[in-house]
Amino acid sequence: MPSVTVKLYSVFFKLLLKHRLQNRIQSSSDDDSPFGVTTRPEESVAAANPSFTDGVATKDIHIDPFTSLSVRIFLPETCFASSDSGSQTQSRAKVRSSDPDSSYSSINTQYNLHRRNSYGPSASPKSAANLAEQIRRCSYGGGSDAESLISKLETGAYRGYSPSLANNQHFCRKLPIILQFHGGGFVTGSNDSSANDYFCRRIAKLCDGIVIAVGYRLAPENRYPAAFEDGWKVLHWLGKQANLAECSKSLVSKRGGSADVQRSNLHRHLVDTFGASMVEPWLAAHGDPTRCVLLGVSCGSNIADYVARKAVEAGNLLDPIKVVAQVLMYPFFIGSVPTHSEIKLANSYFYDKAMCIIAWKLFLPDEDFSLDHPAANPLIPGREPPLKYMPPTLTVVAEQDWMRDRAIAYSEELRKVNVDAPVLEYKDAVHEFATLDMLLKTPQAQVCAEDIAIWVKKHISFRGHELSY
Repeated sequence: MPSVTVKLYSVFFKLLLKHRLQNRIQSSSDDDSPFGVTTRPEESVAAANPSFTDGVATKDIHIDPFTSLSVRIFLPETCFASSDSGSQTQSRAKVRSSDPDSSYSSINTQYNLHRRNSYGPSASPKSAANLAEQIRRCSYGGGSDAESLISKLETGAYRGYSPSLANNQHFCRKLPIILQFHGGGFVTGSNDSSANDYFCRRIAKLCDGIVIAVGYRLAPENRYPAAFEDGWKVLHWLGKQANLAECSKSLVSKRGGSADVQRSNLHRHLVDTFGASMVEPWLAAHGDPTRCVLLGVSCGSNIADYVARKAVEAGNLLDPIKVVAQVLMYPFFIGSVPTHSEIKLANSYFYDKAMCIIAWKLFLPDEDFSLDHPAANPLIPGREPPLKYMPPTLTVVAEQDWMRDRAIAYSEELRKVNVDAPVLEYKDAVHEFATLDMLLKTPQAQVCAEDIAIWVKKHISFRGHELSY
């Protein structure tokens, strides 16, 4: 059974959630703006931080001018380390020996020492100040290409990359992209909440990948299918970013002249109507769109499953994006015919069945409300595409969660058609046990994150370097 602390916290959590849902019901008739909201005023949020203070840098991007849709990017500091340390060392030695500017050589050496000892003693104040000054001059152009990449410091933020070296594996690594959808019953929660920020940082470090947390529009301001469409729109945005990155490399390689001329030509072509850069530098330098994983938490699992289905239907039209796997953490599934766990654990911890039905009423349009709606029940007949085309799917369930049985049943249906679909069940765990702020630092939450990382790495490994178990 859960601890006494969890039980007491659950009581206060449910009282607070019930109060919030009732407020949403009372104000739902006045909320019809298509722009929508992605976070509530009462939500405890964590500010974005582009510095690698704890091994992960973050930034927020508003990607749709017509809605409130936004994303938070989590970039692990391992994006700078080469997977082939030997070739990396030899290549950097060649660069240093062939570069007539001794100041660059010393700066590059300091960077290497800092990268190898990111949590150790820092360089001298004078050398750190000189390096910081070099970074300020070259982060957005005007310095050498290598210097533009050397901007990971405790004293400054990682500001971007140099387009001509964005694909140079000796300076940066291409990491898989994990598209994460937060929980909250479609009504609460946010991608920048303190709990979600902590969880995404943990996943980014353990999976060694770029996590993109989606700030989809919340209900009842924006009911179904707004949140689902936002998830699909972000996947399209990733594809657009990958294509823009390829265009930028083509423009730089085809034009002659100095690096400064190349940069000016690049920025003249790849800007939007307001003159802002269209290329997201972190993704262009470090993102690998051919290794994309969908990770959904609670109601975010419903969105992830929808996006996976749409990706299967799109096929090659989504190139270069390839969804290689998805992770469904205690999915927010329900149905008109109750399962055993829905009967036995209807009044379970944190999210009981009665409050979740209220959340579904706030999310689904009144005329379409049904517990067997395609967004709510994955097992209704006639859903497209056929399950045999779905990507490998890991399902995480909690023993004390009333949604457990339907999630397990969905995983069983996937296995029947030969889809890799294991289930991880955690004893004495409750809904949101691995992603709720109070439970994030528990051993169960840590073990769950590590188990997810082990399974995900099997599907994001390069061919010929797969992990064996």
